[in-house]
Amino acid sequence: MRIFLALMVAVFMTASALVQQNQSETAADNPPQAASKEKKGKKEAAAPAAAESKSEESSAKPAEASKAESGEAADKEEHYDVTEVAPAVTHHQIALSGKTLSYTATAGRLPIKRGDGKIEAEMFFVAYTLDGQDAAKRPLTFAFNGGPGSASVWLHMGALGPKRVVLQPNGFMPAAPYRLEDNPNTLLDRSDIVMVDAMATGYSRAATAELTKKFLGVKGDVQAFGEFIRLYISRYDRWSSPLFLLGESYGTTRAAGIAGYLADRGIAFNGVTLLSMAVDFQTLEWNKSNDLPYFLLVPSFSMIAGYHHKLPADLAQDMAKTREEVVRWAMNDYALALGKGDAMTPEERRKILEQLARYTGLRPEVVEAHNLRIDVPTFTHELLLEQKLRVGRLDGRFSSPDPDEDRHYDPTGAAILPPYTSAFNGYLRTELNYKSDMPYKVFAYDEGGFQKWEWGNAVEGFPSTAGGLRSAMIKNPYMKILVMEGYYDLATPFAAADWTTDHLNLDAKYRQNVSYATYNSGHMVYVDRAEHTKMKKDLVEFMEKCLPK
Repeated sequence: MRIFLALMVAVFMTASALVQQNQSETAADNPPQAASKEKKGKKEAAAPAAAESKSEESSAKPAEASKAESGEAADKEEHYDVTEVAPAVTHHQIALSGKTLSYTATAGRLPIKRGDGKIEAEMFFVAYTLDGQDAAKRPLTFAFNGGPGSASVWLHMGALGPKRVVLQPNGFMPAAPYRLEDNPNTLLDRSDIVMVDAMATGYSRAATAELTKKFLGVKGDVQAFGEFIRLYISRYDRWSSPLFLLGESYGTTRAAGIAGYLADRGIAFNGVTLLSMAVDFQTLEWNKSNDLPYFLLVPSFSMIAGYHHKLPADLAQDMAKTREEVVRWAMNDYALALGKGDAMTPEERRKILEQLARYTGLRPEVVEAHNLRIDVPTFTHELLLEQKLRVGRLDGRFSSPDPDEDRHYDPTGAAILPPYTSAFNGYLRTELNYKSDMPYKVFAYDEGGFQKWEWGNAVEGFPSTAGGLRSAMIKNPYMKILVMEGYYDLATPFAAADWTTDHLNLDAKYRQNVSYATYNSGHMVYVDRAEHTKMKKDLVEFMEKCLPK
C-alpha cells in the first residue's frame, strides 16, 4: 500500500529486515561500553521480571492428534505476560549550565485495560523527573517517535533525555564501540519527561496477536496513548501539572490526534510540538492524481542540491535567498503548470523544465523523462549519480554508495541505527536497571499488523489528523503549537508542513498560536550538534510562552 510506504520514510524505512532481525536478537544481550557518570544513591526497586512471551495451555486434542499439531496449536496461542510489575526506579545527577541537578528515572510498563479492568496490553515508558519540585508548577512532557512502527529511542537518546548517543558533530556515524554522554541540551532542566513506546515497539506489548491488531491503526494508536497519559497523570499525581506533547514524524500524526481525543475527555495541553510534521498525508503521498507533493518537495530538493554543490553559482552564493525564491516559484509557476497538465504549451513546458532542472540540480533529460514530476527516490538516486552515490531521504546531507540497488535505501538510517540501538540497550540494563529477556524492538515492521495498518479516514482520500489538531486548538484557545522543520528532510518536507498549518481553516485568533522553528538539518534535526542546541533553545522559548504568567 502506497500510503504505508510513505509512512515508512518518516522513521527509517531504510533499515532492512536483516538489520531489524539482528538488532532484535542480539542488541539487548550486548550492551556497549557506555561512558557515563556514576549514579547517585541506590536503586530503589527491583527490575521488572523478564516479560517473556508464554504459551497458554492448549485445549484438549483428539487422541490421534500428532505432537507436531499440538505444538503448532500452542504456537498460535502464544501470548505475552502483561501482569503488572513494579517499575525500576534509579537516582542520578547531571551538571547543566554550572548547576548539578538531581533526578529520578522510572522505567516500566503501564497497563491498558478494557472496561471491566482486564489488562489487554502494557506500554513501556521511561520517565525522568527532577527531584524536589512542585508538581503543580512543574511542566510534564510526553514524547514519542513515529513510524508507525518505531520505538521512541531517537528522541530519547538523541534529543530530550539526560543522556545522548555520541555521534560526529554533523550527526554522521562514529566508529564502534558506541557510547553515551551527558546531554547538555536535555529538556529535563525545564520539564519532566516521559518517553513512551508505541504498541509492539520497544517493550510495549499486547497480550495476544489478536489484541495487538486493535492498536495498530490511527484510531487505536491514539486511544492507547490517550489512555496511557490519563493513567500516568493519575498514578503519579500530575493532573495539576502543565502538560505538553512532543511528537516526531508519525508522532506528529499521533500528537495531533491525541490533542483532539483528550480534549474531549477533560485533559488539555499547554503546548504541542510537531517535529518533522506528518499530519496531512495528501502533502506527502504523491501519485498520478495528486500533484501537491511534487511542488512541496522542490524547496527541499534545492536545499540538498545546494549542500552538495549541484546548483548554479548565482543560486549557491545565498541559500537563504534562493530558498525563498524557490518556494515562491514552486507555489506559483510550478503549481500552476502542473495544474494545466497536458494543456501546457510547448513553450510553457520548456520553461518549467529548465527552471526545475536549475533549482534541483538534476539533468534536464531526467526532468523530462519523469514528466516534470520528480519524486523522492528519483531525486536521491539521480542527484549524485555521476559519483555513484545516493543521497539520504531522512537527511539529504548524508550520501553513500547504494549497497544493493535498492530504490528505497537511505544512507541516513544506515548511519545512525547501530549507534542508537547498541547504546540504548546497554543504558536500559546498566544505568536504568531495567532488565528483560524480551528484545527491545527499535522497529516493529516485521509485525504483520503494521503491513495492514488501519488508516481510518483514508477512505475519504488521505490519512489526516489535522481535524483533531484544529478541534483541540479551538476547544482550548490557550494551547500553542510549535512546528519544527529540517531543511534537508525529504520524508516530511518543510514546505509540506507549512502547507498543512496554512490549511487548518483557522482565523487570526488561533493562527497566532502557531509558531515555527527551522533547522539546517534533516528529519531528526537533533543529530547535528549545533542544531540540537538551537532545538533546545526553541523548545525553552516555546514552553515559556505556553505557561501561565
